Amino acid sequence: MVKCHLSRIMGERRLKIADVARDTGINRGTITRLYNETATRIELDVVEALCKYLQVGIADLYELVD
Repeated sequence: MVKCHLSRIMGERRLKIADVARDTGINRGTITRLYNETATRIELDVVEALCKYLQVGIADLYELVD
């Protein structure tokens, strides 16, 4: 299973879903699904935009867990 750490990162930085959506241009629904870990797939350009915006690596945003 792939775990997304977006909610933790946003919580630490006190970011709101609406702020991230506005600043990155990513659809709010996409961010909500990632935040709630209900997304079943994600586009690479979304991963790139989130990593650049949050200034983190892919490994900081996603983790493979058993």
